[in-house]
Amino acid sequence: MVPQGDPFIHCPGLRDLIKEPGTSFFRNFDPAALARDLEAKGIPTDWWTSEADREAGRRAFLDQHVGDLWVFGYGSLMWDPGFHFEEVRRATVSGYARGFILKDIHGGRGDRQRPGLMVALDHDPDGPGCHGLAFRIAAEKVDEETFHIWQRERIGPAYTEAMVPAETAQGAFQAATFIADHGSELIDAALTFEEQVEYSATGEGFLGTSLDYIRGIATHFAEMRIEDVEVARLLAAAEARAAKLGIG
Repeated sequence: MVPQGDPFIHCPGLRDLIKEPGTSFFRNFDPAALARDLEAKGIPTDWWTSEADREAGRRAFLDQHVGDLWVFGYGSLMWDPGFHFEEVRRATVSGYARGFILKDIHGGRGDRQRPGLMVALDHDPDGPGCHGLAFRIAAEKVDEETFHIWQRERIGPAYTEAMVPAETAQGAFQAATFIADHGSELIDAALTFEEQVEYSATGEGFLGTSLDYIRGIATHFAEMRIEDVEVARLLAAAEARAAKLGIG
């Protein structure tokens, strides 16, 4: 472990790319207030996970853990974690792949009329693994910081919390992350590339646009010198589609 000091000691190039947790929307947002706002806009919230159920899941997960907690990010968690961490490393998780299979219809980056697109971590035992970032939370901060993570990642269906094997240049460990829940209507592994492009180009919600989301992934990958053909292909096609439609 790295002693208290610079969290970016292993990845100095990420210092200006990762949002300060205190400025993150995900740090202080109130799910109840957000639900009222969505309902006022005519967006149903009957899919919402209750606070009691969310907390029960978090407690059950943490009951199996002692000490510092590593958290693996593979999407927007990479550039906007919304939690305080002691250290960040570039990491690869074997047995899983990042897939553009989350069809957002609940207002985050799209709705039922114009769905958005986000990524989910899915089982892929024969693939090369998923590149991302691993963040270390100090043991004494795990309870507080995971409260914010669970509010974000388990606000509704789509993901299931899990421990996965993460490998870094500085060593290997188990990391907490959120994998695709194929029992959720938001997860659609059968999306065609054309659908992914359309949703990426046109999806928009209270979290921003799907296009900016894809751009965020590409920006971090460029900094980390990770070549991801799927991300690059999708971004190029989505930007071309957005330009044709006259949207940003």
